[in-house]
Amino acid sequence: MIEEIKKLVNKLNQARKAYYQESYEIMSDFEYDKLYDQLEKLEKETGIVLSNSPTRQVGYIVLSELKKVKHDKKMLSLDKTKEISKIEDFLDQQQGLLSFKMDGLTIVLTYEDGSLVSAVTRGNGEIGEDITHNCKVFKNIPLKIPFKEELIIRGEALISFEDFENINENLDITEKYKNPRNLCSGTVRQLNNEITKDRNVSFLAFSLVKCNKNFKLKSEQLKFLSSLGFETVEYTLVERNNVSKAILDFEHKVEKNKFATDGLVITFDNIEYSNSLGETSKFPKDSIAFKWADDLATTTLLDVEWNTSRTGLINPVAIFEPVELEGTTVNRASLHNISIIKNLKLGIGDTIKVYKANMIIPQIAENETNSDTLEIPTKCNACGGDAKPIQIRDGLALKCTNPKCIAKTINGIVHYVSRDAMNITDFSKATIEKFINNNFIKDFTDIYTLEQYKDDIINMQGFGEKSYTNLINSIENSKNTTLANFIYSLGIEHIGLSNAKILCKHFDYNFDKIKSASLEELIEIDGFGEIMANSIINYFSNEENIKCINKVFPLLKLNDNPNINNSNMSIKDKTFVITGDLKTFKNRKELQQKIEDLGGKVTSSVSNKTDYLINNDKNSTSSKNKKAKELNIPIIDEYEFLNLIQE
Repeated sequence: MIEEIKKLVNKLNQARKAYYQESYEIMSDFEYDKLYDQLEKLEKETGIVLSNSPTRQVGYIVLSELKKVKHDKKMLSLDKTKEISKIEDFLDQQQGLLSFKMDGLTIVLTYEDGSLVSAVTRGNGEIGEDITHNCKVFKNIPLKIPFKEELIIRGEALISFEDFENINENLDITEKYKNPRNLCSGTVRQLNNEITKDRNVSFLAFSLVKCNKNFKLKSEQLKFLSSLGFETVEYTLVERNNVSKAILDFEHKVEKNKFATDGLVITFDNIEYSNSLGETSKFPKDSIAFKWADDLATTTLLDVEWNTSRTGLINPVAIFEPVELEGTTVNRASLHNISIIKNLKLGIGDTIKVYKANMIIPQIAENETNSDTLEIPTKCNACGGDAKPIQIRDGLALKCTNPKCIAKTINGIVHYVSRDAMNITDFSKATIEKFINNNFIKDFTDIYTLEQYKDDIINMQGFGEKSYTNLINSIENSKNTTLANFIYSLGIEHIGLSNAKILCKHFDYNFDKIKSASLEELIEIDGFGEIMANSIINYFSNEENIKCINKVFPLLKLNDNPNINNSNMSIKDKTFVITGDLKTFKNRKELQQKIEDLGGKVTSSVSNKTDYLINNDKNSTSSKNKKAKELNIPIIDEYEFLNLIQE
């Protein structure tokens, strides 16, 4: 048994190192928990616990260029259970505080004299990394608070599912992240906080560590933090007789959460009682984590689809006999890359078990057959070009080597017209495919000459005069853009929107300087290394790329540095919160961009620092409306906002 213990310790420690130190995963949470439980069981049976066992360790050794900081108080892990009866027994006669266990990166914030002075990651529980420069650009962290004494709080840094999809799409194929948690970990540990700023990191506070105010209850502490402008985790007070219902209520909310969660936390509300319990070497005795038992379903693997993306990455998707998971029918799950396929030893016809990670994302948990017979394609399914394995962040992936691959062309144009690029609405992937098949477009430059095919387009199935007019108007409107958006739209490897903005700012928004920049000039930019620099040089050294740019660039009307050129004194430095449905603006992101372009800023929660709440339904009984009324914050609709910026 000792050899089995050593193997489990080694495998789990490798996974912990990848997750805590390198911001990626080599195994799923499901697999990690399964191996962890096996190890714990063996340790109890044998009485043997190795010094480096993950059952006795918190986090992992911290290695990076960030400054190391020792925590005043060690940050422990939580013991866990999947049984509600154990939660009921844990509560006994005490009142508990039940909240979501957020799946992000735990950080500690310190305030002195009302100002944020320090932000440190959890690290290994004793020593973390100083990420203060990054926390100052989180979307919802107060930099100033009205409380002037020392204040230390803990919370979770998070990136929403929506932002994860948008950001990951824009990363080079070798840099893509598997899930929001890994992306958040990599983001808050960036050395360049301009990258962090564009990734919409949020912070949810979950505990008060140090404060000179006397509180009797943890729920009072969370209300206090909320009054200072912090967003807190969602929570409710429970007792033994109603905790099972409360857990079920939280479960029903999971699918609608914008952030990933990996269970619940139950802690005693009474602070004096909590402090009296003490702690073990790894766990506090006043809190415990509850993890929902994974809803596993057994099914048969029918096929694996290989879909080629804009960058040439060929993404494998498992197709299996439909099963019911968490109340929905599921028959597909992403396999992410070749390494995962090899790890699962997949083959067509294998009996597999599937579940929903975080109760949302379908995943294959394990393979009961382990036939390991699935053949990895050597040709791209879209164009027939050679497909070769490449090294990525999480292992090996498959990439099409044909530069003229039709899938790359289609997805490249899809990227060009996307919202964060040229923002050409009414131009779906299906429409792009039709236009390519009809030889209306061969690359993105042909978008601007579509009027010559007016009659053909109007007569196409699913089109008409109105659809054609909307599309042409959208193409015309797209010419009013920024240099950063245009550079991002080109799909240069490694250059997402945030990097494009940094690039433009460094070269004073001079496109000619960017196109002719040398390797030495590019690697001088904070956050840019040789890989990114060479990617830019290679792109602008390609004659075909330059021909395309020269056809389109003269058509554009660039509007760069909007915050400097167009700041509006009526809203400059004002803080807005947006809620409810919009009528004039397409979505909240468009309204947020308008506010930011004019020198204002947008936060997600109402606090005493909010200047305006924008809501078309002023009589709404929503929590944001109630909070605004309590704090005497003006509630305005879109039309009043438009009048405000015209003053």
